[in-house]
Amino acid sequence: MKKTLSFLIAMFVFFSVAGVVSVKAEGLPREETLYVGGGLWSQPTNFNPLVSWAAVTGTIGLIYEPLFFYDPLKDKLEPWLAEYGKWIDDKTYEVKLKDGLTWQDGQPLTAEDVKFTFDIAKKYSGTSYSGIWNWLGEVKVIDEKTVHFVFTDPHYEEWKYWLYQIAIIPKHIWENIKDPINFANNENPIGSGMYKLYKTDQMRFILIRNDNWWGIKYYGKPTPKYIVYVIVYSNNVALSMLIKGDLDWSNFFIPGIPDVKKAYNIVTWYDDKPYMLPANTALLFLNDQKEPLNNPEFRRALAYAINPAEIAARAFQNQVLPADPSGLLPVPSHEKIKAKDLIQKYGWSYDPEKAKQILDQLGFKDVNGEGYREFPDGKPLKFEIIVPFGWTDWMEMIRIISEQLAAVGIRAEPKFPDFSKYWDDITKGNFDMAINNFGSFVSVTPWTWYNWVLDPNVAPIGKATYGGNWGRYKNEKVAELITALAKEKDEQKAKQMYRELQEIWLKEVPYIPIVYNGAWFQASTEHWTNWPNEHNPYAYPITWSGYWQMGGAKVLLHIQPVKKETPTQTEKIVTVTQTVSGTPSTTVITRTVEKTETETEKGGICGPAVVILFAVAPLLLRRKR
Repeated sequence: MKKTLSFLIAMFVFFSVAGVVSVKAEGLPREETLYVGGGLWSQPTNFNPLVSWAAVTGTIGLIYEPLFFYDPLKDKLEPWLAEYGKWIDDKTYEVKLKDGLTWQDGQPLTAEDVKFTFDIAKKYSGTSYSGIWNWLGEVKVIDEKTVHFVFTDPHYEEWKYWLYQIAIIPKHIWENIKDPINFANNENPIGSGMYKLYKTDQMRFILIRNDNWWGIKYYGKPTPKYIVYVIVYSNNVALSMLIKGDLDWSNFFIPGIPDVKKAYNIVTWYDDKPYMLPANTALLFLNDQKEPLNNPEFRRALAYAINPAEIAARAFQNQVLPADPSGLLPVPSHEKIKAKDLIQKYGWSYDPEKAKQILDQLGFKDVNGEGYREFPDGKPLKFEIIVPFGWTDWMEMIRIISEQLAAVGIRAEPKFPDFSKYWDDITKGNFDMAINNFGSFVSVTPWTWYNWVLDPNVAPIGKATYGGNWGRYKNEKVAELITALAKEKDEQKAKQMYRELQEIWLKEVPYIPIVYNGAWFQASTEHWTNWPNEHNPYAYPITWSGYWQMGGAKVLLHIQPVKKETPTQTEKIVTVTQTVSGTPSTTVITRTVEKTETETEKGGICGPAVVILFAVAPLLLRRKR
């Protein structure tokens, strides 16, 4: 039976990979070309930085640039276009630009461009950052390099986030565009960045280095001349490309990486588990407007019943860390406000007996002997947990959660709607339980995390809301704290407010943190080296939208091409253990690979032979932000 299954899997993978069109771009020297994937999921047609949610990854960060970058590893805002930024009084923030800034068409980048970038968001409400004008009064040009942002109601904490999110655009071009919100900007986008758009097609876009980039005198020249950013829909193909060296930089979730990384010199951030840096918190959202999920003690019982460590191991091969009860990320910006004493006092850990005890006390008991609990009045107690179909790690996650809840007598059935149905259900509150992480990401301030997870402006059930808080949790004190935190300038006062939020979270258990979703990063050393990792932690190595200015762009300034020599042949034996549905299976593969005297061993093998091990089902990749 096992041999038959292996044969069928091998045939499936062979034909799936054999049918893929090569992503290699003809005419581009391989030693100057970087192939990247993980942040592109549809044909690249929009390079408009005013609508960041629709723009192709790299539009902001590589083509257009913000005033600041943010380094999550150091928790530091770093002046980029700006020479500095500072509050000169309680309502005025001053930005001075660096010397010698230019646009890619050679025109100077000045304070007038900065003012125009913000003013256009006041004129057109459809930009990503138009909401700033609810608390920004005006933008004044002081001189060619100096701008004053004058606020009517300063949001000090929130402002830090926007400093590295808003891309400055050239006034001399955009003032002539009649409909800037719907302008695709895909023919010849002119920014200030280190790369320019070279060409696009249905499955990729290509950037070419801007050799006249203003930043060369400050930061040096980015090493790759070309960046080919590709769409890859299958884990099978992505892993094959990575092993063969056809994909240099991957930000996909790829099962099996822990098994092959050493054999093929694939770089991950950590040498061993958890392998990846954290990117966001995957939470189990509970519909707090439905009984009995509206009962904090019932929610606490669910939290005791769930084992995040088992989920991290089984669903992610320990490529992620289990979340602690606070849900706050293990990154410097969150750790500095995390109240560990409150977690110890009011938090929870996996304890199914404690879960049973709470459920018994609440009157939820198995009265008919079928193994599942009923409401105190005898009505059936049944839930559904939803994640999008094809998001295989999340699908496995809720299967495990279903098992764990069943162990304490709670029936929770996993459901896998297509993404459009899933999105409609969570935004309108038409669900019982759901996994989501879309806004719980790493940022300069924990305020963004709380403002999304517990969004005080959430719409009632049945009406769409897009700001998070999918379970419609409501608490007047929470709303008050989130609103006040956005405006708080004093760090110690802000820290106390965060402490109050954490205490409410831990006592009320609005939602249950499951794992810290990974900042997926795997890099091939076949063509490029000096990748960032725990031993060389110079940048967050992520290329998703919003992350280029958080480290991705810095990677381009540090990586170096690998010098090639005439290869000799050597034989490599790889033993891989893959766990599927809880059952481990081990396969040994022997393949011939290339080796040189000056390089460590690289993978030069036929992709399908290795991908067999991870192809029990076609796994669809997805972006996790």
